Amino acid sequence: MSEPSTPLSDRIRSDIAHNARVWNHWLGGKDNYPVDREVGDQVTGMYPSIGEVARADRAFLGRAVRHLAGEAGIVQFLDIGTGLPTAENTHEVAQRTAPGARVVYVDNDPIVLAHARALLTSSPEGATEYVDADAHDPEKILRAVEPTLDLTKPVAVMLLGILNFVMDTDEARRIVRTLMDAMPSGSYLVLTHPTTELGGEGNEAAMRFWNENATPPITARSRAEFASFLTGLDLVEPGIVSCARWRAEPGAVDVAQFGAVARKP
Repeated sequence: MSEPSTPLSDRIRSDIAHNARVWNHWLGGKDNYPVDREVGDQVTGMYPSIGEVARADRAFLGRAVRHLAGEAGIVQFLDIGTGLPTAENTHEVAQRTAPGARVVYVDNDPIVLAHARALLTSSPEGATEYVDADAHDPEKILRAVEPTLDLTKPVAVMLLGILNFVMDTDEARRIVRTLMDAMPSGSYLVLTHPTTELGGEGNEAAMRFWNENATPPITARSRAEFASFLTGLDLVEPGIVSCARWRAEPGAVDVAQFGAVARKP
């Protein structure tokens, strides 16, 4: 694991809500501060289904990783913007299916860094590593993932609920393109992203409140914008859908979060 440039204690802000900790609160975790719970509860009051979005996103991760580590035969995963450890982390799901799977987590939140040891619990056959880096710097990420990952062999790049913190859509596309250009044929991109479509119109006021009271700022995107991140890739069935419906059991209900898995030809 790379060392942060400044002490973690100096990087942790307990006076302003932060996404990783608020998300942890929505998932029922304990790794958060009063300000995170206060802002998280305020957002929930404005947009009551946000907890369902958080849980649906996590469940999508599990289904996507099981498919990739199983049917698709992928044994390397690059999980960017991983957030705080919770149940069914990427390496746990992948290594349950493919014990030799290798996983690199990337995040730059100091609370997440402080919990990195909880993530670094690989199966004996596989490996996990943690990189302290920002999604805005994909070149740094690519330099840091080796030798844990072999970029001459297929990798599943996971960007779950992270591009929404890249406010400029062109910059978000550049990040995806830089990452996927470095991956060989047969690699996959796994994406989720909030939207004001799929019944998410009520999310607009909650997002405005978030951007005024928490960090980092967030934006929603349309289906067309979401699809633009997948240009040049082959969508895996069922394509772009609410993440709650991606290969889910019958009766799943939409949440305002797109999800998709796509293969690099």
